[in-house]
Amino acid sequence: MQITGTMIYYYFICHRKLWYFVNEITMEQNSELVSIGKVLDETSYQREKKSILIDNQINIDFIQNGAVLHEVKKTKSIEEAGEWQIKYYMYYLEERGVKEIEAKVDYPLLKQTKEVFLTQEDRVVLKKAVQDIEQILESEKIPKKLNEKICKKCAYYDLCYI
Repeated sequence: MQITGTMIYYYFICHRKLWYFVNEITMEQNSELVSIGKVLDETSYQREKKSILIDNQINIDFIQNGAVLHEVKKTKSIEEAGEWQIKYYMYYLEERGVKEIEAKVDYPLLKQTKEVFLTQEDRVVLKKAVQDIEQILESEKIPKKLNEKICKKCAYYDLCYI
């Protein structure tokens, strides 16, 4: 099973959202916030070669100077998930022999960049996340709702709460 960066991102946000996504139940096309994020992605860092797809599995927003991975995010509201997503890219490439990878998460609207590092503890967390995602992919049971503040802005809100 190919685990994508989006799956990792959703895993660290909400297992239910991940389950919907992997079961091809998509709501993003109706979300204004998702649309804003896509426009931001298209209009930011225009000088960079963007959307670098590797092994038809990970899609890096852009790579600077051939060595620094970049992930572009709209806000820091779910900052941790964005960091785990780029850590997964580092982990994925490292598992395939690419060493000394640098990474950053960029917040162009905030004019901020955060450097991200992959630790040994992160590798352990990511290995478990991959195993958990594989179980979610195989499960016919929808995971529980989060009932968190972030749920109100989620593209899947209607499926969970209405």
